[in-house]
Amino acid sequence: MNELVPSEFFVSQNYPNPFKERTKIKYCVAYKTRVQITIYNSEGEEIEKLVDETKQPGAYEVEFSPRHSGGNWNLNGSAYSYRLEAGDYKSEKTMQLLK
Repeated sequence: MNELVPSEFFVSQNYPNPFKERTKIKYCVAYKTRVQITIYNSEGEEIEKLVDETKQPGAYEVEFSPRHSGGNWNLNGSAYSYRLEAGDYKSEKTMQLLK
């Protein structure tokens, strides 16, 4: 059985969205490159870098959980965004945190 290799970069909408405890972000990497996925608050301030490493081509998934976040940040807001940067590709999506 051959594993399919993505032909382009892609980041999906987090699931579930809105979320309470944790959410998952799926993404595809088309070729070996450095990949970063960063979480931002509504003011555009960086909250946490979920991924920051070189990845081989393939499909991946990362989980974000504010309770287990390495960052010291206040969850006052409910709107956040995340950005995938890989090679020349950049894509940003929004997500909602339920309190």
